[in-house]
Amino acid sequence: MTARQSAAMISSPRRSSGLSFSARHKMTVQSKLGPLISKRRSIRRYQANLVDREVIERLLLAATQAPSAHNRQPWRFVVIEEKEVKATLANAMGQRLRQDRIADGDTSKTIDADVSRSYARITEAPVLIVVCVDNREMDKYPDERRRRAEHLMAVQSTAMAAQNLLLAAEHEGLGACIMCAPLFCSDAVADALNLPDGWQAQMLITIGRPVDNGKTRPRLPLTDVVRWRTRGQPAR
Repeated sequence: MTARQSAAMISSPRRSSGLSFSARHKMTVQSKLGPLISKRRSIRRYQANLVDREVIERLLLAATQAPSAHNRQPWRFVVIEEKEVKATLANAMGQRLRQDRIADGDTSKTIDADVSRSYARITEAPVLIVVCVDNREMDKYPDERRRRAEHLMAVQSTAMAAQNLLLAAEHEGLGACIMCAPLFCSDAVADALNLPDGWQAQMLITIGRPVDNGKTRPRLPLTDVVRWRTRGQPAR
């Protein structure tokens, strides 16, 4: 083999494919990850059958593979399968919801409907996963500005773990939906579940075998959410 032939093989190792690296990479992403992302929906209605423990553990393992600030992995999870515990949590959250809505001046009819809907969503899901953040291993600062930033970094890390969990659920053929209500009543959630010190509830994920495919929600076009700063081109 001549030096020229060797160089040609190095520079074009897959010439027979006729595709650039970027094109091959795009096809791989579209064929594997793309459908998983695009198919995922927020599912609120589930079949009554339970989800196998092994499946739940796979979801949690996927969640813990997320990136995190300083690699501190501040996510914590509470898995709830018992009906009594679901009811205790739903009642605690519903009581706080009722108090807040009364303070807002809403009508009793509207409040009752909202509380009942929340109770049903929590108690009828086969599995609940309460996603918490624990700041105790994060960096410590003397000033409020950096303490607030450090807390936000931990929250962002926990949110990335939750997204991994949602995609893993989709891969397993499960439906899932995030409820952010624990943010409004984290102390009530902590009391109802007897959470360890330092665990702050961030969200509640309902999980089960879906009854339907959920609803497709519109997405903003990239032109509305992206600003390019490309070298040699005007800002747009």
